[in-house]
Amino acid sequence: MSSTTARRPARERLLDAAEGLFYEHGIAATGVDAVLRRAEVAPATLYAHFAGKDGLVAAYLQRRHERWREAWDAALARCGDDADARVLAVFDALARFPAEPGARGCAFLAASVEVVSPEHPAHRWLVEDTRLLVDRLHELSAATGAADPAALAAELLALYDGALAARARRAVTAGAQPALPPVRDLAAAAVARHRADEPGAGG
Repeated sequence: MSSTTARRPARERLLDAAEGLFYEHGIAATGVDAVLRRAEVAPATLYAHFAGKDGLVAAYLQRRHERWREAWDAALARCGDDADARVLAVFDALARFPAEPGARGCAFLAASVEVVSPEHPAHRWLVEDTRLLVDRLHELSAATGAADPAALAAELLALYDGALAARARRAVTAGAQPALPPVRDLAAAAVARHRADEPGAGG
């Protein structure tokens, strides 16, 4: 066992291993043995902390959700009271959020293809991820003075999902796809357009 690995608690090593393997290769394609080998722990350790693979999947998504929310919170804190900057902060957070080699886009959308039962312990975190995005983008959109905050929020969510899909496509094509305009610029244009569409706006 390496000294670096030994310094981290077994639970964290398991989560680190699970995140790397589940995100890069998929949940179903990753067996428990592969996680145990990467984490350098015995099977009993995994079952003591997570009671099986399903529990480990749930904990991996919970930790990723919390880390993403913290990154978004930090981006919002840097914006102060600027409503336009705040609604665009999701893209600032995404730009700073680490993308692993072989990125498969959104970890939650990728997991939702494999975790289909509402009874699965990980399902809660798929719901929480969507709820955070939808509710917060709607609240932030309303603060910009958009004529239809729900429509702006839906457009921003589509741009967010598209940015993550582009990450996955770049990983597949090794950067061979044509360059696209920065997604934050597209989002800023959407914010301005939705405010200009407000009744009575313009000359």
